[in-house]
Amino acid sequence: MPTLTPPPRPDAGLAELLDRTAHAMQARRTLGLSPTSLGLAAADWWAHLATSPGKRLDLLNHSMRAAAAYAGYLAHAMTHRPGQVDSPCCIEARPNDRRFADPGWQRFPFNVLQQAFLLQEDWWREATTGVRGVSRHHEQVVSFAARQWLDMFSPSNSPLTNPEVLDATLATGGMNLVQGAMVWMGDQQRAATGQPPAGTEAFTPGQTVAVTPGKVVLRNRLIELIQYSPTTAQVHAEPVLIVPAWIMKYYILDLSPHNSLVKYLVEQGHTVFMLSWKNPGTEDRDMGMDDYLRLGVLAALDAVRAIAPHRRVHAAGYCLGGTLLAIAAAHLASRGEPILATVSLFAAQTDFTEPGELSLFIDESQVSFLEDLMWAQGYLDTTQMAGAFQMLRSYDLIWSRITRDYLLGQRRPLNDLMAWNADATRMPYRMHSEYLRKLFLNNDLAEGRWRVDGHAVTVENVNLPWFVVGTENDHVAPWRSVYKIHLLADSEVTFVLTSGGHNAGIVSEPGHPHRQYRWARHAHDAPFQAPEQWLARAELEQGSWWPRWHAWLVAHGSGVTTPPTLGAAQQGYPAIADAPGQYVLQR
Repeated sequence: MPTLTPPPRPDAGLAELLDRTAHAMQARRTLGLSPTSLGLAAADWWAHLATSPGKRLDLLNHSMRAAAAYAGYLAHAMTHRPGQVDSPCCIEARPNDRRFADPGWQRFPFNVLQQAFLLQEDWWREATTGVRGVSRHHEQVVSFAARQWLDMFSPSNSPLTNPEVLDATLATGGMNLVQGAMVWMGDQQRAATGQPPAGTEAFTPGQTVAVTPGKVVLRNRLIELIQYSPTTAQVHAEPVLIVPAWIMKYYILDLSPHNSLVKYLVEQGHTVFMLSWKNPGTEDRDMGMDDYLRLGVLAALDAVRAIAPHRRVHAAGYCLGGTLLAIAAAHLASRGEPILATVSLFAAQTDFTEPGELSLFIDESQVSFLEDLMWAQGYLDTTQMAGAFQMLRSYDLIWSRITRDYLLGQRRPLNDLMAWNADATRMPYRMHSEYLRKLFLNNDLAEGRWRVDGHAVTVENVNLPWFVVGTENDHVAPWRSVYKIHLLADSEVTFVLTSGGHNAGIVSEPGHPHRQYRWARHAHDAPFQAPEQWLARAELEQGSWWPRWHAWLVAHGSGVTTPPTLGAAQQGYPAIADAPGQYVLQR
């Protein structure tokens, strides 16, 4: 018998509306984090731990060993006299843990406090990992949640148990706390009125940052395209089009004159174009990934080729912009259009099977919860995005800031990169939903399911040289994930691993101290090398990777020519405004 499909219930639409509204209201209180997702992870961990007597026995033995070591350390510390050699610690802080770096933490009773905390932290690390049967994702979530919870109770966060704060209070007669209280009240006032952090007013696009001269030559519903003025009599024939991420303002690549990648490229004789994304609002809720492809990358390429005709384009993408550029390059390859000369990706992923700690916030429960929040307001707000990123680096972005700014009263002045980081953008409901589902959850691009115009596109078809940059300390796009381009590209890949993080590793101008990078070229027909093998053979260079990229662009170019005009009015691309344009100023 044929299967009968029951008619839709009259109340089905109402039920969905109620569910989504309830989820959206809850999400506003949790900064978009799903309690259900955390609950599922905790239940998975607890159920498997409860049925694992061997693991529980290991934890009991771990506790007894730690207690015995701590008892010996405590006995020595209580009888310690100034000038005596300290006894060995029970446990050492991890190399990147700077909470107890101040010498005051070696004095009694602060030494025993920090040792007790580190032992407790170590026990929970053992308890939340290695439980047989727990899914990898749930293990990561539970371990992360335990770490966040413990971070709140670190003795470094309290003025009564932090020797650095106590010493400063005695030395200043408490003025550090007074100053910190004033800073805190100022921050609260700014947050309540929607103002940016104090100090950002010194870094205004077009005045102190984003000052490289140029013209806006295209403006549509989604982007402004900036063409920068040449500074050399001759320019390299192939123009450079840069696609930044739409989660950020483009001027991270055109910060102050001394660390502007745009200015550097122009001075090397490149004709540079830059996308500046609109900061979307509620009216843009239904703009999707196809809109970002067509109104963004493809529209910009049309303009570049009209202004610099008969020339192929060096295309470069940063973060999400790099992923979108890879999709665009795959789409052009499927159509057989010889538009691009090369493709460069900066801290951008094309395979999302190992996206790093950001995957903690991405599963079916979490994405559905976030979708309902965006459905209600039409976009994902900057504060809701910032909450997740701050938790990934809670010590650097939350607790150390509280200690420094509010307890020590030593607010660090903002620099251009910090001010830029506070100038975030929103993301439309439809686009961000598609991005999370198709890339993070389903990995459609890497697995050949991403479709443009109804046809699947794949990176493998992009028969062009690739220049791909990963950064050593990237929490957003881990370099081993970025490295997976070697598994997808069927052409030459030059891979660079630079020191620094997701932002500071890319903004790595020549002359910047303590910068280094590794690089190696992988031929299109060479066998795949694992990341560890690549590390062993890659050449180590001191300094910035920018000159390496410039030399690579020149090597894949066709010589020099006279600079093109700024805009091409006859082709429909007049110079309509001075850089940096209007969109970058939108809040």
